[in-house]
Formats: sequence, structure tokens, C-alpha cells
Amino acid sequence: MLTHSTRRWLAGLGVAGAFVAASASPAAAEEPSNEVFLYANNALLAAGGEAKSVILQAFAEALPDYFTVTVDRAAVSDFATVTLSNPVPGCSESGTLITCNLRGATTIDYVLDLTVKAKDTAAVGKKGDLTLTMATKGKANVTATSTLEVGEGVDLKADDALEISGAPGATVKAPLRVANVGDKTTNGAVLLLIGSGLSAAQHSNCSYLYAFGTNFAQCTLDQKIEPGAVVQLDPTSTLKIASDTWAPSELNGSAEWFADGDWAAFLAESPFPDGAWQKGAGPALTLVPAPTAQARQLKQTDKDPYNNITWITATVTGNQRADVVANGAVVAGAVGKTVNTKVGFVNNGPAAINTYSPGQLTTAAEITIPAGATVVTAPQECSPFKDGEVVGWYGDPGARAYLCEWYETLHKGDTAVFEFGLRIDKLAGAPGSVHLLHFNLDGEGSTITDLDPKNDTAAFTIKGATDGNGGGEGGGDGGSLPITGQSTGLLAGLGALLLAAGVGGYLVAKRRRTRFVA
Repeated sequence: MLTHSTRRWLAGLGVAGAFVAASASPAAAEEPSNEVFLYANNALLAAGGEAKSVILQAFAEALPDYFTVTVDRAAVSDFATVTLSNPVPGCSESGTLITCNLRGATTIDYVLDLTVKAKDTAAVGKKGDLTLTMATKGKANVTATSTLEVGEGVDLKADDALEISGAPGATVKAPLRVANVGDKTTNGAVLLLIGSGLSAAQHSNCSYLYAFGTNFAQCTLDQKIEPGAVVQLDPTSTLKIASDTWAPSELNGSAEWFADGDWAAFLAESPFPDGAWQKGAGPALTLVPAPTAQARQLKQTDKDPYNNITWITATVTGNQRADVVANGAVVAGAVGKTVNTKVGFVNNGPAAINTYSPGQLTTAAEITIPAGATVVTAPQECSPFKDGEVVGWYGDPGARAYLCEWYETLHKGDTAVFEFGLRIDKLAGAPGSVHLLHFNLDGEGSTITDLDPKNDTAAFTIKGATDGNGGGEGGGDGGSLPITGQSTGLLAGLGALLLAAGVGGYLVAKRRRTRFVA
């Protein structure tokens, strides 16, 4: 399960993605920037309702050694309380101000976590801004605002879990349920479905997109839900298991219910522009009464404010695997020249790999640089590697061996490509290699192999000078190395940023250091 809420994760993706895209520009690459990008999310509150979080995030190549953050609560103090979620050394309160004297070396990108709560007497429609300011000696102040607004409180509750089962390509029923356990009628609801390897059926009142290796669907259900009512999606609600899913294995997803106001606030902060969502076709998805026995079970609740999510687990049956082939290279060039060389691996299918789902094959490459060559530039997906341990950071030059990870799903025919800039120091010496490492994320350390382990290693060698221009030629059973998929370098940078920020979910799993098994 994710350790952070879906909405916090996706809001973080949006902010981090914008930061990474900006920092990836040519101007930013030429000269390190001292600029700090400050951001805080908005919050929609209900009188007497659940507390919510406002997270102040500061994104920079390096935070200042010493800085002060001030939280001004004056504009919201008549209808909301704002406090630090946890004690923070260096923070104090005086009147409507929270002042924190912080050090960059001990501060992660989540600078402050604030708990905000509407007062019991707060009137619907009240609205105001928290003002958050970062001050650093000798630099201009940086400011962000968080808008707090009071809405009408409702309380939706979903089942804790939905367990389904099927073979690759199967379509299974998904009778997701929700109850109104509050005392006010809802103006309908919005359902957000998220799944890796799971896709929702097409409906005219739903929209769909694929991003970050994940399928998303948002469905607007306009039917009112009365207090005490328990409803579920009609029988046309289904989930399809991708036809190239590794089997047997497990897929995970989630279904989160939003009140309409919460959804509007969330969508405004999500990383997806309006044009990214594709409207569905077919009959509209509707809500129908849940069976009596199930309705009775769902109404037993303590009004947990985080009970709107159903965690979906799909057990994939059958036997479907993949053959992954190492692709080496022959480096050609004169001594003293620097040449760009591509190595990697190709998925020959039939199953997809690198979905980062439990029980499915995830492949990385241990790349040994041939003697006689020095790495001048290394890919952002690759870290220095020695004796089975990572000993540096992504993209560090100069190592003799690298662990290279691939963060996109590879379907049949897709290739992972890692491009190195090698300076040729001499034309003799031991060859290097591309050796594949396979693992799975079942949490139990069990091993997993592809269909043909014999092609998991390919040579990486240097040959004599040709015309002096240099060059690298891909080799191995996989053939040439065309780049495939999304912008992997950007995704890798985004993943690293999200990990530093503590954001949970898909990309954090992909950046977690895992024990690799050859």
C-alpha cells in the first residue's frame, strides 16, 4: 500500500515535474542555479471536520546553509487553526506567526508539514491565504501562499480492499462501493481509479490517461447519495488485466472517492493538464444500491478521515514470462578520442517487464567498462557499482562498473538504452560486459528469472582506431539499440527528486535500492 495519500502523491508529482522540467533546460544545465522554488498546496476544509495537511516544499539545487521560514496565519485565524504537524527544532510561535530558523543541510524538500483544521463555528464559504515566506541573508525573500476555504462537510467511506483474480487479458467485475456515513446529502461523487497493468472499462462519464507507467481513470457520478445510503458501481464496472502481464504475479491499484469540492481542489493541483485526459465512450457508469449484507458492513465506521480509498489487489493466474537479452557494444576510435556508446537490453517478450509489481520480472544491468576506456559522461539511470553495492550517485563519471536501472515498462520489442561517453586511453586490455540482474518486489527476497538466462550477458569491447571519428556500435543477440518509450532521463530525475521529497507510490518504489539477484 502507498504510505501517502493519492492526492498528496499526485500533487507532488505535478510540482516536482514542473521543477525538473525547468531545471532540465539548456540554460539551467550550463550554470548551477541558486534559485529556490517554494510551493504549498491549498486545502478545502469543513466546519468541525477532518484536519488536513499543508506541505511547504522548497526545490533547489541546494538549499541555503541557514534560512528562516515564516508562516503568517492572520488571514485565516478567524475560521481555521494552523499548527505544526510535528515539533521542529528551531520553530516558535508568536501571535499569528510561526517562525522557523532552519539549516539547509538538515532540511529535506518538505520544509514544513502544517496541520490545518476549520473551527466548529466556521461558516461555509470562508476563505483566506496562509502566507509562507523564506528569508535568506543577502537574498530576496521567496513567498508562497496556501488558500484555505471552508466547504460543506460530507463523509464518504469506501471498502478497505477489493480482491480480484484472472489470467492475462481477462476482464473482471469491479463492484466498488461507497457509503455516505455523514449527515448531509452529497451532490454526487468523483471516483479516481489508479492501476499499473489494470485498466478501467470505457464509460461516457469517465476520462482516461496513461502516465508514469500507470493507468488513470476519473469518473463523475452525478447521483446524490443520501445520508446512510450505501451504493456501488453498476455491473458494467470492470477492470482489465493487461494481456502481456507476467504470470503468475500480482497487480495493485486503488480507487478513491472524492466529494465534488474536494475533487475540484485536487484536480487544480494535479500534474495533469485538462487536455491530457481522454473522454471515454460507451454507456454511462452509474451507482446502484449495494446488497443489504454488504451495505450493513460498510456502514460500521468510526468516520476515519482517510477512509475514502479502496486498495485493489489483482492475482494474475497462468504462466507467461519473458526473455530479456543483454545488448553489448564494440567501441571504435583512436586513442585520446571520446566516443558515445549505447548498451542495454531488449525485452523479447511475450510478457512485459519492469512494471515494478510484486512477482513480476524487473531487470537492471551491471555494466563493466572495458579496460582502456574512461567514463567521461554516464547516463542518469546509472550509478557507480562495486562488489554488489552502489557506491555513488546517478550519472557520476569515472567508475569501472555501473548499475543501470530502467524505470519504464518494457513491452515485447522495447529496448532499454544507456549511453556512455567513453574516452579511449589505450586499445588493449580486458573487455567489459553487460550483465543482466533480475529481481522482483514481493518483499520476501525471492528470485525470479527470465526464459533464457544464457543470453543475459554480452561483451563490451574496444577495437582499433577506424577513421579517427570514433563511434560505438550496439551488439548482442538483441541487435541495435533504438531508444523507446517516454523521456527516461527526465523520468529518472523526477523519480530521484520525489524520493528526496519523501513522496510515496509508484516512483518511490522505482527508486528504492533493492538487492539484485543475478
